Amino acid sequence: MKLLIQRVNHAEVKVEGDTAGKIGKGFLVFVGVGKNDTREIADRYLKKLLGLRIFEDEAGKTNLSLSDVQGELLLVSQFTLYANCKKGNRPSFIEAGAPDKAEELYEYMIREASKVVPVVQHGIFGADMKVSLENDGPFTIILDESIL
Repeated sequence: MKLLIQRVNHAEVKVEGDTAGKIGKGFLVFVGVGKNDTREIADRYLKKLLGLRIFEDEAGKTNLSLSDVQGELLLVSQFTLYANCKKGNRPSFIEAGAPDKAEELYEYMIREASKVVPVVQHGIFGADMKVSLENDGPFTIILDESIL
């Protein structure tokens, strides 16, 4: 699994011109599911994601979590996080999870995050999505197997 996390002031994902998900202050998270990922792995990533302390406190230190700032969460599926560009110029995606398995884990993450975060929005799995955001910082973090 790979997560690309952006701390945002606001973010929105549209499908065919219609808003699928929209948040204010919080995390925009691109979710890549790998071919060997499981619910247990997704749980570890969610725990790390929701515990990240990357919002500034009153002293200007990145010391506050998403819940500390009543932040919102926008999850967007993105298999291209598994792009392998080592050979040639055309990326390979053989390490990405099969679409049915990836969608199941993506939907699982949405359900589980919704148990903890009051506002969880999301894109539409497999759709052609247009994502807009205002990155706060900018502040972007990548979580992958090297981190967990």
